[in-house]
Amino acid sequence: MARGRTIAIVSGVTVLAVGAAAGGAYYVLHTRGTPAETAQRFAAAWQAGDKTAMAAELATPQQLGAYDQQRTGLAVESASIKLGKITQGDDRASAPYTATLTMKNVGTWSYQGQIDLMVADRAWKVDWTPKTLHPSLTPNAQFALKTRWPGRAEITDADGGRIDTGTVGGSVQQLVGYLDKATKKDVAKLGSSYKVGQAVGRGGLQETFQKRLAGTPATEIQLGGKTLGTIDGKDGEPVQTSLDPGVQAAAVGAVKDMDKPTSMVAIKPSTGEILAVVNNKGGFNRALDGRYPPGSTFKAVTAIGLLAAGMSPQDQVTCPKNVNIGGLPIRNSDEEAFGPLSFLDSFAHSCNTTFAPLAEQKLGADKLLEAAEEVGFNQPLNIGVPAAKASFPKAQSDAELAAESFGQARITASPLSMASVAAAIADGTWRPPTLVPSLKQKADERDLPDGVKSGLHSMMSAVVTKGTAKSAGLPSGTHGKTGTAEYGTGEKLDTHAWFMGFKGDVAFAVVVEGGGGGGKVAAPVAATFLKGL
Repeated sequence: MARGRTIAIVSGVTVLAVGAAAGGAYYVLHTRGTPAETAQRFAAAWQAGDKTAMAAELATPQQLGAYDQQRTGLAVESASIKLGKITQGDDRASAPYTATLTMKNVGTWSYQGQIDLMVADRAWKVDWTPKTLHPSLTPNAQFALKTRWPGRAEITDADGGRIDTGTVGGSVQQLVGYLDKATKKDVAKLGSSYKVGQAVGRGGLQETFQKRLAGTPATEIQLGGKTLGTIDGKDGEPVQTSLDPGVQAAAVGAVKDMDKPTSMVAIKPSTGEILAVVNNKGGFNRALDGRYPPGSTFKAVTAIGLLAAGMSPQDQVTCPKNVNIGGLPIRNSDEEAFGPLSFLDSFAHSCNTTFAPLAEQKLGADKLLEAAEEVGFNQPLNIGVPAAKASFPKAQSDAELAAESFGQARITASPLSMASVAAAIADGTWRPPTLVPSLKQKADERDLPDGVKSGLHSMMSAVVTKGTAKSAGLPSGTHGKTGTAEYGTGEKLDTHAWFMGFKGDVAFAVVVEGGGGGGKVAAPVAATFLKGL
């Protein structure tokens, strides 16, 4: 018995001796996880901007105010934390890292630091101090950016002439925008390299291309007034528009003496580039953002569908005084009637009572929608400044289809949109219009169906030579379509006056708000414009 007890005691002493000899081995055997796992979780949380997950890895619970200050002071958009090889002792370890911060409107900055780790409550934790975030960080020091901005780049017309000097006409100024003092909201949006009170673009191209025009500043990354690193700046890039000074001047001359709000857009059919944008009244940019019923200018779109469906300009049709489609009574302007005539002549005389029955019989809602979308309706616009896309809701009844066939019902379009239609007919391809040719477009080019271009050219020529625009004084070679678009409510409706068309490689559309008849009011504006080119 005594012998057995002696053995047990000796064995116990042996175990204790082993534990003492191993020193920190106790921590190794009884500590959860590894320092590498903790460092990796902390680095991943830092990289993800997850402050709660970062705090969960700390040995001592505390606020990470320095982390918040770094993100705000340096306008950090994202962080990449790459860990190096970990060194480990018994109950302490360190993980070197390389942090790469991407700063809004500044660039990237990399630095190296170290995450210290320790065993706390039998688990590996981060031994946080301000130096964890940056080796030079002290408790009260703050990160900041010191910037030196390059000169702002220019906005020019197609010829390279500056249009951002404030001396251009009101319509161009509307497109360009202006410079204003940055607000706190601007700084929050653009990044802390910007300061409150600094000049930034407001409205138009100045705002759309603020970052491109301003460039990036030469930047010093500072901590407590000490420079930690520098990032080279980059000069701003000019923005060249497609505005043609000659075409713009002709458009201004055409609208300036009109009493009622008048807007005009000219487009180069072969490229989709906007050559001119004018509004004779200030404030709202009707030329680009107006939403008007297009009236009978839309008959050109309906004609695209009818020609694609097999009709030809020489086909015999009829233009009675009245028709009724789906319960909707339809008449012509001034209650005209022309009886039997060619499809070309019904277009030239703008016969509602021809187009409504043809749309019902040969197109239907789907084919008319298809024709509209081939020339830009319902297509996204990306011209460089705000612009309303042309809207064509699919007809829900025969009555609505009939009204849509001559540009009424719920259709809306701007002069930009209708100039784009005219450009598509002129060239045979619809191209998304743009004011800044370098911009990537959101919509694809669309070719008109075979045979449509030549047929419509002859029909739009007839409008000028013997139809509703015959007396407008338009120069030889002009192709066009008049429009008189009703709006409002009541028995006697007011009308907007429209004319859209093309001559050579210039397409255009003009609207006179509340102006009356397209042939009498809008077409002469177009005549003045074309003569001024």
